[in-house]
Amino acid sequence: MNLSGKKILVTGADGFIGSHLTEHLVRGGHDVRAFVLYNSFNSWGWLDESDAAIKESLDVFAGDIRDPHGVRTAMKGCDVVLHLAALIAIPYSYHSPDTYVDTNVKGTLNVVQAARELGVQRVVHTSTSEVYGTARFVPITEEHPLQGQSPYSASKIGADQIALAFQLSFGIPVAVIRPFNTYGPRQSARAVIPTVITQIAAGSRSIRLGATHPTRDFNHVHDTVRGFVAVAESDAAVGRVVNVGSNYEVSIGDTARLIARLMGRDVELLSDQERLRPAGSEVERLWADNTLARTLTGWTPQYAGLAGLERGLRETIDWFADPAHLARYKAGRYNI
Repeated sequence: MNLSGKKILVTGADGFIGSHLTEHLVRGGHDVRAFVLYNSFNSWGWLDESDAAIKESLDVFAGDIRDPHGVRTAMKGCDVVLHLAALIAIPYSYHSPDTYVDTNVKGTLNVVQAARELGVQRVVHTSTSEVYGTARFVPITEEHPLQGQSPYSASKIGADQIALAFQLSFGIPVAVIRPFNTYGPRQSARAVIPTVITQIAAGSRSIRLGATHPTRDFNHVHDTVRGFVAVAESDAAVGRVVNVGSNYEVSIGDTARLIARLMGRDVELLSDQERLRPAGSEVERLWADNTLARTLTGWTPQYAGLAGLERGLRETIDWFADPAHLARYKAGRYNI
């Protein structure tokens, strides 16, 4: 499918990845409707920070992914839906698991049900590498077993299965993109890379983290965004799950030390009990096999390997180091 001339709805357009994806599509000349979470401040989230030309080009719909009527209204007239709206913070899912079922599972049901009724030509549903749990083999292919090691990951497994079930049951043209640990400008400080950068930028020399031994496959947000477009355009991806990851494994501790080196600081890494996941819930190892993405869509990471990670971290550090950006973060407080 060629996205040119298609009306594209991005749910979760106000968030970290969603705002980057929305901007990328608009810059590419696409007709985009941005679904943002309704609020009394009339805020469009991170899209408020977009260039004036981008904001002027946007068709913005404020609503709630949990409301089937609003979702259906937002999707009217759209050819393609890129569904990113979700609750994502793992620690908060221990606190309020019910909201994750409502938002992630029911929200996805609302999207695919409306797609069925309206005859949408393509739905790309957003999964997460967290659904794999601790790797049983590496690199992790799409055939890896699913393990709900947190309420968040369990809700995403449920959402993925709802999306795929509608493809199998009703022929809805659904593809599932499964990004590994995305990082970059605008990311919430609930994630480890912004947590490290903001603490160092705020002057701290003792960096508080959870477990530092688990490994992750960090994927720059620009690569993730390109992955969304590639999956949306690939007819071969319909009915499939597609990993989008860098195929490079690194520990959280080594990542924190790399950030400190790039920022020119000597730091001490401290394990903060409040930030530790329950023992059985910690995902010990994630490492993406991105072969299927390459084969089906031609997508390849531009920030691959150690060199790519360093380049991506430098860009991310530069963004967070801007005082206006850093001021938006509460570096001294733990953000669940």
